[in-house]
Amino acid sequence: MIAQHPERDQILLENVLSALGNPLRLQIVRVLAESGERSCGSILDGLSKSTLTHHWRVLRDSGVIWQRPAGRENLLSLRREDLDARFPGMLDILLAAAARNEPGDSHIAAR
Repeated sequence: MIAQHPERDQILLENVLSALGNPLRLQIVRVLAESGERSCGSILDGLSKSTLTHHWRVLRDSGVIWQRPAGRENLLSLRREDLDARFPGMLDILLAAAARNEPGDSHIAAR
């Protein structure tokens, strides 16, 4: 199945905020912001494949990430350029707030 990504002008603020309202998805975005494109299997530890698939879908469908196939994996990257164009400064503010409030998450791989 080919992933559907909204066009830049179809990214809606309410969808982005809803997606990033989940602490796990916000942490995923923090990892992608810090490290760039990653394989989906290198970001989270200890969660079922169905749970991961759900989180990738929510982030992709809201316009927060790009997801592209690469062999047997999917590569994920943050749509920073699109998000900054649609909502200037929002992503930086959310990431800074998340960094201040995050005591550490044992599910996130430090790879």
